[in-house]
Amino acid sequence: MIEHLDGIFETVTFRENLRMRISDMSICENFPDHWHTPMEIIHAKENWYRIVVDDQIYQLKEGDIAIIRPGTIHALYAPETGSRTIYLADLSFLGEVSNLETMLALLAPVTTITPKGEPDLYRKAGELLSFMEEEYAGSRSFYDMLLYGALIELLGLLGRYAISPSASVGTLGPQSAKYAERFLYVCNYINEHCTEDLSLETIAGIAGFSKYHFTRLFKDFTHTSFYRYLNKKRISHAEQLLINPEYSVTEVALQSGFSSLSAFIRMFKQLKGCTPTEFKRMYSLDCMNRVDGEPAAELPSGK
Repeated sequence: MIEHLDGIFETVTFRENLRMRISDMSICENFPDHWHTPMEIIHAKENWYRIVVDDQIYQLKEGDIAIIRPGTIHALYAPETGSRTIYLADLSFLGEVSNLETMLALLAPVTTITPKGEPDLYRKAGELLSFMEEEYAGSRSFYDMLLYGALIELLGLLGRYAISPSASVGTLGPQSAKYAERFLYVCNYINEHCTEDLSLETIAGIAGFSKYHFTRLFKDFTHTSFYRYLNKKRISHAEQLLINPEYSVTEVALQSGFSSLSAFIRMFKQLKGCTPTEFKRMYSLDCMNRVDGEPAAELPSGK
């Protein structure tokens, strides 16, 4: 059930002090195109379920599992009878987990896990999801820690399978999979040094490729260009600075690796759908709502 929809942006609400929501659904309800910042996992328990992204149809059979990448515009269609479990997880609290953003970049907008395609991953994922559902329903002491631990384990398994040349859940070609460890290192290097003056030539040299070979392999590996990946990391860094009222927008721009304020504002709006000033204002309002006891709103995170 979509509770709050602004255009096609869904604001997801969670339990207090928990960044995860698990719901069992058995009603026949379709959801039009929408997107949200949390990652979504759908486990079709009874009958089929359909996900549509950019006119591409992902048909889940009974028992199949689907992972929808954060920020993906998608529509959902249900049969007249059936049931499914929906898991929504805000991954922002995992910001310091190594390789998380790299792993998400490896996944397609929708990743399906089936007993036929990846039996070992399917079995383990099913066990973790069942465990999470049980803990969420029981709400016993420290259940939040157990939920987060199971989620991190599931994400780690997805990442490991995604870089396997023989895996069906990944999107890498054989050549890119061959260099997976090298590109994991490169992505982590960019993540850690994104505020510095990084050039394509420098990063290609670190990877051990020519500039042209690196450009092609990097896009195959991350599904985006080097400069767009770098700018996304810089904007993510800027977000953390913008929530600090002591920093001006100009200071944030310079500390996030941008050479000019105009370039920073343009890129921020392109990726986040709002200006840095608007983002600061929305964060301030969100903090005020939390003090007043209202549910926290999801800040824009782009598509």
